[in-house]
Amino acid sequence: MDLLEQLGRLPLPFLARCRVPTDLAGVTSWGEEISAWDTGADPKGVEVVWEAAEALYRTGITPALQLCIRHRGEIVLDRTLGHLSGNAPGDNHRTPEVLATPETPFCLFSSSKLITAMLIHKLDERGLVHLEDRVADYVPGFERHGKQWITLRHLLAHRAGIPNLPPEAMDLELLGHPDTVAELICDMHPSSRAGRLVAYHAISGGFVLGEVVRQVTGKTIREFLAAEICEPLGLRWMNYGVGEADLDKVAINARTGPPAPPGVAGLLRRALGKSIDEVVELSNDPRFLRGIIPAGNVVSNARELTTFLQCLLNDGSVGDVRIFEPRTVRHALTEQSYREIDLTLLMPLRYGLGPMLGDDPVGLFGPSTGRAFGHLGFSNIIPWADPARKISVALLTSGKPIVSTHVVRLFQLLGAINSAFPRQDRPLD
Repeated sequence: MDLLEQLGRLPLPFLARCRVPTDLAGVTSWGEEISAWDTGADPKGVEVVWEAAEALYRTGITPALQLCIRHRGEIVLDRTLGHLSGNAPGDNHRTPEVLATPETPFCLFSSSKLITAMLIHKLDERGLVHLEDRVADYVPGFERHGKQWITLRHLLAHRAGIPNLPPEAMDLELLGHPDTVAELICDMHPSSRAGRLVAYHAISGGFVLGEVVRQVTGKTIREFLAAEICEPLGLRWMNYGVGEADLDKVAINARTGPPAPPGVAGLLRRALGKSIDEVVELSNDPRFLRGIIPAGNVVSNARELTTFLQCLLNDGSVGDVRIFEPRTVRHALTEQSYREIDLTLLMPLRYGLGPMLGDDPVGLFGPSTGRAFGHLGFSNIIPWADPARKISVALLTSGKPIVSTHVVRLFQLLGAINSAFPRQDRPLD
């Protein structure tokens, strides 16, 4: 046991930690995998990756951890550690202890934005919208309070100037009333001129884009996603929320780790509109899981998510099924900001038109990921694809720590993945 693991096992009253068995075999589930030899990779590297995933799980920061990796389109790792329910801090004998498996779906939180963005690109591909069109051209009333110049492109690039929702917009009772939600977004006041600044739109942009889809297609964004992506790709999950019968199948989220420092907690409250504890509580509410929150409640497992990422990696197709035209994918990945300070997250980031982009020498998806794209989700939800390595990866966790020693293990895991599949091009200049 090394120092990090010893620190994690200290009985500190402020450290919310899950129980971790000494032998992980009893809480490990495997999906179907092929040998990395068959894809031209080294199986030893894949096992090093899994050892790093186990080390992250041993920190006790997540009740469940799911990891799927495709290399050259083939699944070389699909495994899950831990529990769907019953092993969160504070759980007692009345909470059923249910193992998670590779079939278990997780809430993707902000990683949902990548999927929502691609639906807008699909509308653009069909000529139903153009990214330079104003939102007000599709959503009557959106032009109020000086929002008439906001375009779809501004929203996808986090430059619309409306990064924060009014608090009442996260009332779960409203999720079944799209006209009421539409009225709230129309009544928002911008905080800056459209196009001027980059400021992460944690929730607000998704509601606007979802309303655009509804106005243009006559369908909810859930119905549109099912028809355009999930059904053609044969996906069981990967849609906004779940049906009533599937509520108990979704991994339960848990607040873990030490309390967030005041500055970080305040930043996240401004971005999410709620405190960290409130966000976790909301995410387990049946109304949240049944509703449609385009920027935050897609539910999927890692295997299905890598299918979608592989589709983008393959210029829009999987096997004989084409979902997007190649130029649509290239357009989505076009860099819109290069290490510009995001005024919501207060860090330099690279954004495409929907996706977050990796970086060299180190980026959101680990070291040497300048060609990678994906989208982070709250917290430690990390799906991405890397054309330079020919991999698509989905790391899903149900624990929601913010700042703790687990970040060392997380970075080691990302490094192990990128080392196991060396890139085949030169880093960005």
